[in-house]
Amino acid sequence: MATLNLHHLRLFRAVARDGALTGAARTLNLSPSALSTQLRALEASLGHDLFERRGRGLVLTEAGRIALDHAEAIFRTAEDLTATLRQVGAARRALRVGALATLSRNFQLAFLAPIIGRGDVEVVLRSGLQPDLLRALQGLALDVVLTNLVPARDAASPYLVHELSEQPVSLVGPPELAGRPLAELLAEEPLILPTPESALRASFDALIGRLGLAPRIAAEADDMAMLRLLAREHAGLAVIPPIVVRDELAAGVLCELARLEGISEGFYAVTLQRRFPNPLVAEVLDAARAAAG
Repeated sequence: MATLNLHHLRLFRAVARDGALTGAARTLNLSPSALSTQLRALEASLGHDLFERRGRGLVLTEAGRIALDHAEAIFRTAEDLTATLRQVGAARRALRVGALATLSRNFQLAFLAPIIGRGDVEVVLRSGLQPDLLRALQGLALDVVLTNLVPARDAASPYLVHELSEQPVSLVGPPELAGRPLAELLAEEPLILPTPESALRASFDALIGRLGLAPRIAAEADDMAMLRLLAREHAGLAVIPPIVVRDELAAGVLCELARLEGISEGFYAVTLQRRFPNPLVAEVLDAARAAAG
């Protein structure tokens, strides 16, 4: 087989992403005929057709899909190498962290505590939706993603999921309600709950079903920070991991009224399988595992 031409491979990836020769040629500032010639050269070197025409567009063949997977891996490695070598000899290193927008801020700070304030480290934080963060991770714009949602994985998934901690979940509210039975609190007091699509809410609803209760819901939120604020304003009793309201519990503003047995919230770090991983990722992951101990 002829030596693989990476320039041809890059052009192939552009056409595969665009789905049309003319659109990709315009983006690449090439004529469609020149682009077509170079694609044919790649197909000849690989010994397989990579596209089949359907209407006005191009669709990957089975060989084309395999080639695209490998092309993406090759160019991710190249980008990884470039990003890593740029850091060599630099006085400061960067750790780029993505966090689910609804994730506990206290958890995020605890995870970053080992490197916050270090003179040789710059922490870049970005929050957003999980699909956007995972795309940024795969594009090497992020080194690690923090989440409480386990991303779907299959044999082709390029990322790794690290369980950092499993936090208990409690019923949290004003200190004056301390000492009352859990079933009584759930039945009589207004509740602040995670939204129904969350795993935490599903576990809580199952508990309520087992107890045969019909709770009075004061508010629902998909954001841990909002659950914390609502609890602090005494809008109701919050179903929440105590770590989220750690400061309020320490100050006596809120009280852990009851532990919800059998319900927990998992916290995870998602990283990419990289040939040149950012060494700061290993530092914070090792520290988080040691703290969970």
